[in-house]
Amino acid sequence: MRFLELVLQNFGPYYGKQVINLCPESKDDSRSIILFGGMNGGGKTTLMDALRLALYGHRAQCSTRGNLSYSEFLTQSVNHNASAVEQARIELLFEHIENDQLIQYRIVRYWTKSPKDGKDSLGILDGEWLDEGLTNIWDEYIENLLPLGISNLFLFDGEQVKELAELETPPPVVVEAIRSLLGLELAERLAVDLEILINRKRKALASKQELANLEDIEQKLSEKQATYETAIEEQATSQNKLYEAKDQQQQASDKFISEGGKIAAEHSQLKTQLNTYQANTKQMREGMKELAAGILPLSLIQPLLSQAQIQGKQESHASQAKIGKDILQEREQRLLDLVTELKLPEKKLAKIQEFLAQENQLLEQAAANQEKSWLGADGETLNYLANLLNHYFPQANQLAQEQLKKLQNLEAEVDATERQLAVAASPEAYQQLENNLRQAQTQLAQAQANCELARRRVDELDIEIKQIRKELANYGEENIDRKNNEHIINTSAKVKQTLKLFRERLTLRKLNKLEREVTDCFLYLLHKSDLVHRVAIDTEAFSLSLYDLQGQPVPKHRLSAGEKQLLAIAFLWGLARVSGRQLPVAIDTPLGRLDSSHRTNLVERYFPNASHQVILLSTDTEIGKVEVEKLRKTKAIAREYLLKYQPTKRQTITEQGYFW
Repeated sequence: MRFLELVLQNFGPYYGKQVINLCPESKDDSRSIILFGGMNGGGKTTLMDALRLALYGHRAQCSTRGNLSYSEFLTQSVNHNASAVEQARIELLFEHIENDQLIQYRIVRYWTKSPKDGKDSLGILDGEWLDEGLTNIWDEYIENLLPLGISNLFLFDGEQVKELAELETPPPVVVEAIRSLLGLELAERLAVDLEILINRKRKALASKQELANLEDIEQKLSEKQATYETAIEEQATSQNKLYEAKDQQQQASDKFISEGGKIAAEHSQLKTQLNTYQANTKQMREGMKELAAGILPLSLIQPLLSQAQIQGKQESHASQAKIGKDILQEREQRLLDLVTELKLPEKKLAKIQEFLAQENQLLEQAAANQEKSWLGADGETLNYLANLLNHYFPQANQLAQEQLKKLQNLEAEVDATERQLAVAASPEAYQQLENNLRQAQTQLAQAQANCELARRRVDELDIEIKQIRKELANYGEENIDRKNNEHIINTSAKVKQTLKLFRERLTLRKLNKLEREVTDCFLYLLHKSDLVHRVAIDTEAFSLSLYDLQGQPVPKHRLSAGEKQLLAIAFLWGLARVSGRQLPVAIDTPLGRLDSSHRTNLVERYFPNASHQVILLSTDTEIGKVEVEKLRKTKAIAREYLLKYQPTKRQTITEQGYFW
């Protein structure tokens, strides 16, 4: 498993959206460290909480949650600069191998200051698509990748190391992780389940009732089966009668319709409908007459009226030309006199005279047309004629077409209704048809009721027969169950003893391997190779004991504070190695009170080898300039980030690089 990207939005001191690339640069894991630098209170612990929250949601053991409910914790985790409707959001992109295939998933959790239903919204993206199936079972899925019980072995902080170093026995969180890692919780769960099973069997034996007589049960079953066969036959008979009744009812209904019975039943309604249609038709014809009394008939001579309009326009133009001819000739003469006075060249003067002559000729021709005038229409008459042709006629024609179409539809309705009334049955024939139909419907209803009663009787008998057969089967099964229960109770003591022995041997086997790993890790980190030769782990309390080369105990008080911290880190490192899981390691404030030599060993030996991906969150006094230069020199660092806290805005921004 490898973390590839972490997205924080309005979470804790991280305001807005900040994307952090966690993917190592090299594919061979030679650069395994992702280094974060930040001062105390600058957001390092919040970043660690974001990883836990993304993976485990409401089950996450976040540092700032304390006794808060999950809803209260989510509310307080939203950045104070975010509005009430803005979302807080955490996204964690990771990859791992599943069925020999490298796959990537993106965990997305988001909420507001008033979380819906008191929890966050979760989505698991496979590429760009939401995997709803995986989202629904995410808690179970992540338990297979990074179980919550052992997550503290891979996601831990300096305070956890400090506490582990000071205590004689590991804290409950680490003890729980050890039990989960060693598989001891499975054996304990089996013991509890066995005790529950024994109690259930004892209660079952105590509540057994006397068994029924086998012959009575068989006799009852035989009688019910005979009754059941008879009921089946009666059901078949009633079903046949139902089919016959349906046929008769259908025939009577068809005859009622084909011979006019339905129309006769609706005679009064059809008559009323016919009267309405006829009245509407009459009213529509009156409307057509009113249209015919107006301008509508003139539309028959619309071509003649169009010709008259053209003639009127021509006569009006000729009259205007005759009136304007004399006035224009006088103005032309004054123009020619002015041109003569201006002494224009002869050619230009000739062109002007030629132009005026042409214009006068056109006026003469237009005025001559007045002599052909015979209509003599004035301007008002011509305007009325234009409105008549362009507006009144189209409106009148459209209205007439609509009225005509409505009239045709009404006449069609009148004809159809009259035809229906014509084929209606006589009152006597109608009465006979109605009586036959009612009789057929009554017989059908009776047949349906009889068929339903027969079906219910068959169902009731079927249920009774199944119950009797169940009693008969239980007669033998109860004897077998009684013997099985007694056998389980009698052998439970042996099972308990075997389970206890299994747990003890499993514990010894797993702890031996763990002791070797912890010893190797501690000696690798410790610069005093002659101080401790072996680390032993107690099988009950899981406390650590140290022994020298001669096999003599080494009291823990002989260790310095830094050596105790190295022992605690070696313990966590050994547990992680025994787990056999290729998981990232994230460490918050890792160096604590270590002196320079121990710090050097941790920097050079532990950090580059703790895992294929190591996320370090450090202040400037822990991994200082000397330490970071050593890590850079050995090419152990893949990426460096600086968490810069802005006190005035109370928010943190992430930048590339480190303190130096």
